[in-house]
Amino acid sequence: MSGPAPSKIEIQGVKVYIHRGDKNTRSKVLHIDIESPELNKIIGDKERTYCGGKKGGLFIGLKKNMIERAEKYLANRKSPFL
Repeated sequence: MSGPAPSKIEIQGVKVYIHRGDKNTRSKVLHIDIESPELNKIIGDKERTYCGGKKGGLFIGLKKNMIERAEKYLANRKSPFL
C-alpha cells in the first residue's frame, strides 16, 4: 500500500539520490542511495538485506535482528493517524 496509514510511521529527513558512477565518490555503478541516520539505527553499516519494487515505491525487507532494532525504534513513536 502506498501513502499514509495508521500502521505507518514516517521517517523525517530521509534523502534519496540516484547516484551515477563517479571516481570522486568511488561509485562504480549507477545505484540508489537512501541516506538517513534514523535508518542506520535499524540497518547497520555493511549489513545486507533485500529490496523489491511495489506499486508506488519500494519495499525493503528486514532480517530478524533488524526487526528487533526497528521494534525498539518504534517503541516511543506513534502514527499521527491513530
